[in-house]
Amino acid sequence: MCNKSLNALIRDSIVKNWDTLALSDLGGVNYQYKDTAELIAKLHILFESADVQPGDKVAICGKNSATWAALFLGCLAYGAVAVPILHEFKADMIHHLVNHSGAKLLFVDDTIWENLDETVMTELHGVFIIPALTLVFSRRPRLTEARNNINEEFGKKYPYSFDKKDVVYYEDKPDQLAILSYTSGSTGMSKGVMLTYGNMWSNVRFCLDNLNFLQAGQGVVNMLPLAHLYGLTIDMVHPFCKGCHLHFLTRLPSPKVILSAFAEVKPTLIITVPLILEKIIRNNVFPLLEKPLMKFLLKVPFLDDKLLEKIKARIMDAFGGNLKEIIVGGAPLNPEVEKFLYKINFPLTVGYGMTECAPLISYAPSYESRPRSVGKVVDRMEVRIDSPDPHKVPGNILVRGENVMMGYYKNQKATDEVMPDDSGWMNTGDMGVIDEEGFIYISGRSKSMILGPSGQNIYPEEIEAKLNILPLVNESLVIDDGGQLVALIHPDFEVAHKENISDEELRKIMDENLETLNSQLPAYSKVKRYKIMDVEFEKTPKRSIKRFLYQV
Repeated sequence: MCNKSLNALIRDSIVKNWDTLALSDLGGVNYQYKDTAELIAKLHILFESADVQPGDKVAICGKNSATWAALFLGCLAYGAVAVPILHEFKADMIHHLVNHSGAKLLFVDDTIWENLDETVMTELHGVFIIPALTLVFSRRPRLTEARNNINEEFGKKYPYSFDKKDVVYYEDKPDQLAILSYTSGSTGMSKGVMLTYGNMWSNVRFCLDNLNFLQAGQGVVNMLPLAHLYGLTIDMVHPFCKGCHLHFLTRLPSPKVILSAFAEVKPTLIITVPLILEKIIRNNVFPLLEKPLMKFLLKVPFLDDKLLEKIKARIMDAFGGNLKEIIVGGAPLNPEVEKFLYKINFPLTVGYGMTECAPLISYAPSYESRPRSVGKVVDRMEVRIDSPDPHKVPGNILVRGENVMMGYYKNQKATDEVMPDDSGWMNTGDMGVIDEEGFIYISGRSKSMILGPSGQNIYPEEIEAKLNILPLVNESLVIDDGGQLVALIHPDFEVAHKENISDEELRKIMDENLETLNSQLPAYSKVKRYKIMDVEFEKTPKRSIKRFLYQV
């Protein structure tokens, strides 16, 4: 394999850590590295029997689990293109993404499968239920036969034993498609990001080289969605290639569940989104600081430092006691929480990335991190600010390098919008500045994506498109208000007036609209409440709403 082979990193880790634990569901199944290798080998038998060739698509749609992780690694090791699909998507969206990608196999949770219709997914050769890999639908007799006799088939392929010498994987090339990751949940706006083995390798290589405090055998708590690149690359593939023991939450990642997992696993590295960290600090620390005696003592010289040291120790214990660094990404951290954590010298850093970069763009170790900065550009990448004065005047953030995607699948128009020429520069859609030392500061998003509570990407335009066709809605804007989605609605007052609809009746209609809207949305993107806007939204000359005027 070439020296930039992702599969070589995966294979080497499996062989080196053969007898140690690799993948676990907290409170459930455990796979050693050798067990993972055996499961991958069985998956490859099933792939072959389903007529899956290297380059063919395999869709995975389920909650985070040890089996999910093994499935993804199995796709890479075979040369198949993995298509991760967020398990919270509605059935029609899953149908669309399976069809749009041209997936030949679908691995899915049983609760999701109950609502799917195989007859509308015409290119599928088979459907398996996670985690037992039960074959529930097949268009290939050979696939059915192989699954029914998988242990016998495995025995034929490895008649004497299955050991390290049998861990032989597909020879990947850096420019070869590895992942098709959909950034959108709308059939009309779907963008499948084409990521190569080289994109993934560059991200994993950076983590292996720079997060050297994380060692083989140490535990990791995986709480971010594997269907997104942040959780997939940085929090799963990277520690797997390091020989770590990955623990997947089997319940909703509430602060209580997460803190319990930290106490059990005692992680060295924690990777999360702002909301999870903010909830833990707000619920467990800030109430303590608000007590009158604590407020007084924090004003006393010398005592304040001692108290802050004790508070830091208490927080470190809450995170398991072994924490070396916590990386926050996906959205800005609450300034109040960030200021407090820097004050107590908490090992915090904020990174920056996007799906199109698989996902890393910038990072700085916690001992170098700076408030409000997202670090410096990572290895094998360049950043340029499209501004007359990149140090002071915000401009579009452009990136180029080995992390940058091939383009959008079956969507040349969208590809050309972000990569308009052959220079290799891609417009991130974000605005920012870069200081003299190379630290990047995001000043605003020209894109409007909102990060969900567990790292899900929420695209407000898609929600607005559904809302705008409901009764008496003239136009709308969906915003993030403290972690809750709020719809700003400008009703069609002209029609309401003509039909003598009272204010009370109008509000009742909007209540019904909200209920109808939420019935069409995944749980993480449901709108909590709405606010009626009396006047039309301010527009640009192109008649686009000036979103920045309405952000909280």
